Amino acid sequence: MKILVAPLNWGLGHATRCIPIIRHYLSQGDEVILGGDGNSLRLLQRTFPTLRCIDLPSLELRYTTNAQQRGFYFRAVWALMRFTIADHYYLRQALAIEHFDLVIADNRFGCFSRDVRSVYITHQLYPILPKRLRVLQPLARAVHACIYKRYAEVWVPDYADPSHNLSGALSHGGRFDRRAKYIGPLSRFTPLKTILHNTTPFYTNLHNTTQHYTHLALLSGLEPQRTIFEQELLQRFADSQERVLLVRGKVSDPHTVIQRGNITIIPSITDDDLRAVVQEVHTIIARSGYSTIMDLEALDVLHKAEFHPTPGQSEQEYLYTHIQD
Repeated sequence: MKILVAPLNWGLGHATRCIPIIRHYLSQGDEVILGGDGNSLRLLQRTFPTLRCIDLPSLELRYTTNAQQRGFYFRAVWALMRFTIADHYYLRQALAIEHFDLVIADNRFGCFSRDVRSVYITHQLYPILPKRLRVLQPLARAVHACIYKRYAEVWVPDYADPSHNLSGALSHGGRFDRRAKYIGPLSRFTPLKTILHNTTPFYTNLHNTTQHYTHLALLSGLEPQRTIFEQELLQRFADSQERVLLVRGKVSDPHTVIQRGNITIIPSITDDDLRAVVQEVHTIIARSGYSTIMDLEALDVLHKAEFHPTPGQSEQEYLYTHIQD
């Protein structure tokens, strides 16, 4: 089969959770084409450097600097509408050049075709809006249902059991849709029991002497909130004696190491290095994004997480509460 895998470029989570899907089809001998834009596509290109890529439209969105994200959601509606139309047009153009047997779109609303089996990946069958917009929640869920009903199947990366799952009401909070298939959590990491115990920690490669970190900070998400969070963490640990590794989530930046006292700053980190580091640290500081939650569970370190939802991001705020419960 010839398969197009296209994640949304909103942070890195949509791309990272597509990695096990890509590996699965490659192991079956299928041809996989990568589709997307920005850091999301660059991460997949770095992970699968031999695969062909197709550029798809970009979703131009930025958070606001205020905690309530005033105006963001209304701007996002119009941006998503334009993005969906452009995405659908670009896919039609691609299909006119080459044939795909399967299109897998992770939260890309317009990446479907009536002529090709199209699959939509989401953990938000039932979106949760901020409190001030909660009156519009039924409308938002109805609109999202109209979007994913254009796909042949909807893959939900979570457990099917309503009483034991990672996404809570986001994927189990309404009437069951026949298109939905709960495929289990998706993570780029294998379960902890399969990891070799002799993995060499990456920091022995960075420095001449072995340094053990107590905190790992994983940054991601839209600007300017990503940068605001980074500055908060730098200030928090500026006078601390604890050793901190801060991963900026900048896949496209050159791999340089910056040392600020007790804080080591790197633009990105490989999967193997991350496996080693999370076993060493006492605390993992991150946004409560769903893909991050799935990765930490796969590595059996979810109990080490100190989550900080993006201010005004209702999905992350809900996931923070759900995981704490």
